[in-house]
Amino acid sequence: MPKYMVRRLLTAVSLIFPCAAMAADYPSKMIRIIVPVPAGGAADTLARIVGEGLQQKWGQSVIVENRSGASGNIGAEAVYRAEPDGHTLLVSPPGPLAINKSLYRQLAYDPAQMVPVSIIAANPNVLLVHPKVPAKSLKELIAYAKAHPGKLNFASGGTGSTPHLAGELLKMMTGIDMVHIPYKGGPPAYADLLAGQVDVMFQGLATALPQIKEGKLRVLAVGGEKRHPALPDVPTLTESLPGFISVSWTGMAAPPGTPPEVAAKLAAAVHDVLIGDGAGKDLKGLDARDLIASNPGEAARFTKEEVERWSKVIRSTGINVD
Repeated sequence: MPKYMVRRLLTAVSLIFPCAAMAADYPSKMIRIIVPVPAGGAADTLARIVGEGLQQKWGQSVIVENRSGASGNIGAEAVYRAEPDGHTLLVSPPGPLAINKSLYRQLAYDPAQMVPVSIIAANPNVLLVHPKVPAKSLKELIAYAKAHPGKLNFASGGTGSTPHLAGELLKMMTGIDMVHIPYKGGPPAYADLLAGQVDVMFQGLATALPQIKEGKLRVLAVGGEKRHPALPDVPTLTESLPGFISVSWTGMAAPPGTPPEVAAKLAAAVHDVLIGDGAGKDLKGLDARDLIASNPGEAARFTKEEVERWSKVIRSTGINVD
C-alpha cells in the first residue's frame, strides 16, 4: 500500500476512534506525577518507584513533583485542572481521593470526576497500644475503656486522617470513650506512642511491624479483610466487629476526561513495573505483599467503597476541618 494511503487510513482511524489513537501514541511527552504530600512517605516512595519503572519501560521522561498543603487538596486540584491526556497524574494517599470531599464544605476540585487508574498498594492499619495499657486483646481493650471512660487517648497524624477515622469508627462500633489527640503528621504521633505519651493508635503495618516484633508496641488487631501473613496469629478487627476495615492505601488517578484506553494502558504498565516478571526487586523497604497494581475498574470500585465507609463516619461524628 502506498505511503500516502497509509497516512490517510491512519488519519481516518484517528478521527473515528480518537481515544484509541491517543492511547496508541501515549505517552508522547514527559509525564508528570504529582504527589500531594511531602517527600518521604509511602505515596512519595511508590510514585518514584513507578516513575522510574515507567521511564525505563517507555523511554519517556517522568518527573515526580511534591505539591503538598491543605490535606493534599493543592496537589489534587493541580491534577484536576491539567490536560486530560494522561501526562499529568496524581499518586496519593486516601485523603484527596476518598475523604476530603466529606471533610471540607467546599473543594476546588471534585474527586468523583477524577479518572481512577490504579490502586497501587494497600497496607492494613493495625490497632496498637503502648505496653503500659493493660489490654492484650481487642476485647480487653474495650472492657478497660468502658470501665475507665475518657482515660484512654488515641493519636493520629491529624484530623480526618485514616488513623483518626479508624479510631472514631472503633468508638462508634463499640461505644467506648477515648480522647483523640491530633498531631501535625503521622511520625510525631507514632513517636509519642512509642514513648508512652499516648495510649492507642492505628498505624500502617509496614511501619509498625519492627516495633511489634521488638515488643515496643502491642498489636491487638489488623484492619484488613483477612489476617496478614506477617502476623498470622493476630485477628482482624472485622472478626469481632463485622465490616470494620481500615487500610492505608496509595492510588493513581488522572484528570477528568482522560480516555479510558489511556487509563487502562497506564494501569497495565504500573502492574508490569511492580508485579510483572523481574519487578519488585527494589521496593525501598516496602512490603511486596501489599502491592496491588489494580486495573481502573477495580480502582473505581475500591475508591467508592472507601468514600462510602468514611463519609458515614464523618457524618456521624460531625468531623470537619473548616
